[in-house]
Amino acid sequence: MTDKDLYFYEPSKGHGLKHDPFNAIIAPRPIGWISSRDTKGHVNLAPYSFFNAFCYVPPIIGFSSTNWKDTVSNMEQTREFVWNLTTMDLAKHMNATAAHVAPEVDEFEIAGLTAVPGKLVNVPRVAESPVAFECKMSDIVRLKGADGKVADAWLTLGEVVAVHIDKAMIKDGVYQTAAARPIVRAGRRGDYFEIKPENMFEMVRPD
Repeated sequence: MTDKDLYFYEPSKGHGLKHDPFNAIIAPRPIGWISSRDTKGHVNLAPYSFFNAFCYVPPIIGFSSTNWKDTVSNMEQTREFVWNLTTMDLAKHMNATAAHVAPEVDEFEIAGLTAVPGKLVNVPRVAESPVAFECKMSDIVRLKGADGKVADAWLTLGEVVAVHIDKAMIKDGVYQTAAARPIVRAGRRGDYFEIKPENMFEMVRPD
C-alpha cells in the first residue's frame, strides 16, 4: 500500500486550516434536540451536535454542551429531559431553536412547534417530531483533558424511560430508520446531511 500524503497537526498547537476539521471528520453526527424544564417551569428546547447513544440495557443517551447552557442548568435542577428526532421537515424549526435567548423565552413558540406533555417526565416533547425519548438524567460529567485540566464542557447522560414513535415509521414490526428522513450534523458552522432510504445498505456481521 502506498503511503498517503497526510496533513498532520497537533490540536493543542492549532490546526492551521480555514476551519477546524475535528467535528467535520467525526461526522455525520446525530442531533441531540433536547427539551427540558427548570424548577420555575420555564421550558427550553435546543439542539446539540455532540450527541449519541451509549448503552442498550438500560438504554442511555447523552449530549455534550460546550459552556454551561440553560439545558445543562435545567438538568441539574430537575434531572429530566426529552430527546426529539430532527428530520428534514423540521430542519428549519430545529435551527430556530439554536438562537441564544433568555431562559424564560420558550423556544417552542419561537420555532412554531407544539409542546406535548411527557407521560413519565415533566418535560414536553415536540409533537411534530416522529420520535421522542423521555429521559431521566443519570449523570453530568465535566469533561477534562489527558492532563486532568477541566474543559468548559459538560456531558449529560440520561436513561430512556419512555419512547414515542410515529407508527408510520414502523413496517412489519421493524423501525425504518430512513423513513423519517432524519438530518445529521456534518461540520463547519452549518453543514448537515439528510438520511435517505436509497442511501442505506445492509452488512451483516460475520459472527
